[in-house]
Amino acid sequence: MNVSPVQSDSATIGRCQDGWCQSPMSEAVQRARIAGRPPLIVHVFPTFAVGGAQVRFAALANHFGTQFRHIVVALDGETACRERLDPGLDISFPCVEAPKHAMLANAWTFRSLLRRWRPDLLVTGNWGAIEFAIANLPPLSRHLHVVDGFGPEENESQLLRRMLVRRLVLARGKVVVPSHSLEQIAIETWKLPARVVRYVPNGIDLARFSLGADACHGLRGARSAVPPNGPLVIGTIAALRAEKNVARLIRAFASVVSHTPARLVIVGNGDERASLAALAAELGVVDRVTFAGYRVDTPALYAGFDLFALTSDTEQMPLSVIEAMASGLPVVSTDVGDVRAMLAVENAAYVGARDDAVMSALLAKLLASPEDRARIGAANRAKAQRDFDQATMFSGWHELWTGVA
Repeated sequence: MNVSPVQSDSATIGRCQDGWCQSPMSEAVQRARIAGRPPLIVHVFPTFAVGGAQVRFAALANHFGTQFRHIVVALDGETACRERLDPGLDISFPCVEAPKHAMLANAWTFRSLLRRWRPDLLVTGNWGAIEFAIANLPPLSRHLHVVDGFGPEENESQLLRRMLVRRLVLARGKVVVPSHSLEQIAIETWKLPARVVRYVPNGIDLARFSLGADACHGLRGARSAVPPNGPLVIGTIAALRAEKNVARLIRAFASVVSHTPARLVIVGNGDERASLAALAAELGVVDRVTFAGYRVDTPALYAGFDLFALTSDTEQMPLSVIEAMASGLPVVSTDVGDVRAMLAVENAAYVGARDDAVMSALLAKLLASPEDRARIGAANRAKAQRDFDQATMFSGWHELWTGVA
C-alpha cells in the first residue's frame, strides 16, 4: 500500500505524483476553534465518481463553505465528482491505495494516516470504506458511517460476514441512513442499537428543477390534451452499473416500442455502457435509444422527458427520483427502497416488481394515458416541494458534522 506524501508548502492545494494533497492538518476541534481554524473532516468513499452519495457531499460542502475543511479519500482513485465542488473550498484528495483482500493490513495503514491527519471527524461510506472504520478502533476521532445502499452482491440478502463486521465495528459510533428501509436493516438485521442510527433524508435544490418544469408546463399540458407531434420520451438518469439494471429498462422499452412510438434517453456513464449499447442494437432499438453520457445540465434534460423510469435492483432514496418529481414528472419504478413512499400516492400504480414484463406493461400504460401523466406529475411535484427541500438535509448534516446531534 502506498500513500502519496503530504506536501508542506503554503498553498491550500498542492500537486503530488498521482493526485492532490494538502499541507499538514489541524489539531483537535477545540484547539482548531481556539486557533480560528475550521474543523477538519476526513471523508472516505469507495469511489468519488458521480453518484448519489458523492453529489450529496458536494451539495453539503458547497453549502457550508469555509465552515469546514475536508480531506476526501477515493479508494479506487476515481474523483470525477470533484468538478461539482466549489473551487474556493479548503479540500484535498490524498492518494491512498487499498489492496483487495487485505482488510487488517489496510486498517493498520489507515490508522497511521488518521494519526497523521488528526481529523475532528471521520466519515466513512458503505461497505467499501469499512476498513477506515475499523482503523478508527479504538477511536482516534468522532466517527459517522453513512449507508446509502448495497452492491449487487447484497441485492437479495445481507452477507453474514459483513453483517457481523458491521455489528462489531459500528455499534458505538453513529450510522447515518437516508431511507427508512435502511434504518430498518441497520436495527433489525445488523442488530445495531437504535440510538446509534440516524435517519437524514436526501434533499435537492427544488427551485433548480422546478424552473425546468415551469418552462415545459405548456408543452406537457398540450400533450395531455392532444396527440403529441413526435414520440414521447422515456428518460432515466443513472450510473451505468450492474445494480441499476438499465438493461431491464432497454428490454422493457424494446417491448413497448413494438406497438407504441417512443424514445428512450439514458443519461449517465459507467462500466456497462458498451454492453447496454450492444443490447439496444441486438434488440433492434438502437435508433430509438440515446446514450447522452454524463451531463450536468440535468434540469433541462428532465424538462424534455415525458416520464421518468427507474429499473434498479436496489435503491434506497434515489436523488434522481426526487429530481424527477420536482420536475413534474410521473415515474415508473421497480419497488425498491423507499421509492414507493417517496412518490405521491397517485403514482403508486406505476411502481412494480423487478421484472421486465411488469416494467414494460407499466411503461406502455403510462405512455397511453396523457391524463395520468399530467395528474401524477403535478402530484409528484407538490410532494417534492413539501418533503424534499434541501434545507432539511442541510440542517441534519450540520448537526452531524458539528457533533450537536
